[in-house]
Amino acid sequence: MALAASALRRYLLLLAQEHLEFRLPEITSLLSLCGGQFSGEQEIRVNSPFWILNIPSEETARGLMKRTVCAKSIFELWGHGRSAGELYASLKNYPTDKMLPYLQSDSTYKIHIHTFNKTLTQAQKIKKIDALEFLPFKGKVNLKNPEHIFWILEDYGMNPNDVPEDPIHLYFGRWIADGQRELIESYSVKKRHFIGNTSMDACLSFIMANHARVKPNDVVYDPFVGTGGLLISSAHFGAYVCGTDIDYNTIHGLGKASRKNQKWRGPDENIRANLRQYGLEKYYLDALVADSSRPIWRKGMLFDAIITDPPYGIREAPRRMGSQKETVKSVERSTENHFFVSSSYHLSDIFFDLLKFAAEHLVMGGRLVYWLPIYKPEYTEEIIPRHPCLKLISNCEQMLSSHTSRRLITMEKVKEFKDQDENSYVLDGQYMPYRGHNSFREKYFSGVTKRIAKEEKDNQK
Repeated sequence: MALAASALRRYLLLLAQEHLEFRLPEITSLLSLCGGQFSGEQEIRVNSPFWILNIPSEETARGLMKRTVCAKSIFELWGHGRSAGELYASLKNYPTDKMLPYLQSDSTYKIHIHTFNKTLTQAQKIKKIDALEFLPFKGKVNLKNPEHIFWILEDYGMNPNDVPEDPIHLYFGRWIADGQRELIESYSVKKRHFIGNTSMDACLSFIMANHARVKPNDVVYDPFVGTGGLLISSAHFGAYVCGTDIDYNTIHGLGKASRKNQKWRGPDENIRANLRQYGLEKYYLDALVADSSRPIWRKGMLFDAIITDPPYGIREAPRRMGSQKETVKSVERSTENHFFVSSSYHLSDIFFDLLKFAAEHLVMGGRLVYWLPIYKPEYTEEIIPRHPCLKLISNCEQMLSSHTSRRLITMEKVKEFKDQDENSYVLDGQYMPYRGHNSFREKYFSGVTKRIAKEEKDNQK
């Protein structure tokens, strides 16, 4: 049974102003993971850095902040208004019994001011703090190490070229916890031992793990594991991780390095070394050389989450294992004694195979999170691959260029896989439009070529 509205407490979430489309799915997923629920009644202005949430407890709020990389801080909301007068009236109506535990004479506190889209002078800040003297503070001010921190937060809108004199929203609340923004820097690929040309940005990697609702003791799998960047974020949250990739050299950390001014990979450049670098080696199961188009796993529900970034074919065409009958030109040398035969692997087949694999091998309620490349002039929601066992949870866009983007797709297993689901997508006409996307690489570079030609033409004017 859902909690009654009176049992919910109001919190203010302060969000980072990046990856705006990814924020709502991340917060929604994490709330459900922490025992909360996101309702349509929440006061959300999607692009705003300030969201008011109804959350059942402070414990749930802290659990949310232990995971999120999209939110900076969360506050127990004591007052809110569209003007200073409305804010003060709201504060006066806030129940005194909820304030008093944090205002005792033997406690210490400080008040911090945060403004969005405007900078205040120190004199202006002090004036705003002094205006709150009607609140029954009895403790002592301690600016260095206070027991309780209170924030005044002011929103001056989204337009830096048209900043109003007065804020359009004002908030006052008790600070509860900060998010995990520091993970973006501490896990930066710039500091990582083993990287490749397509290693995932740390922030997006953690967002993907959060969309997947990865939790301790989960088993997480990446079928296009590459240098293992997506495994790291899941292992950080306590999941056991594994992956496969068709590239022998990448799996074993051999061959040419991706770093500038470095010719060959060193002995500490492999997936295991990456996890060891962050103290996460105990969560590493293994990475195998395998072709995602060919089954190597026993049948059954093996994984709590599948998180992956399939190849789009921009740097090189996607590949899968071929037969010995394939043309000799397709034979490639990975190491001195290792050869394999490759053949083309169409994008549509990659994603259909991925969804079929997820439908069969995810546990019930498990999630598939993956990137889908899009040629924007042809995009409609109908081209997103579907499967009868998987429910679409979210679909977020990240721009790549003026004409291309990629969409982070999150799906949840809601139906047990049956033999009749094996090739269900083939029979359904809704999947056919995506086959036209097999030429994504040509469309991507066509746009690049047109842009270069336009720039050259403009420079000649």
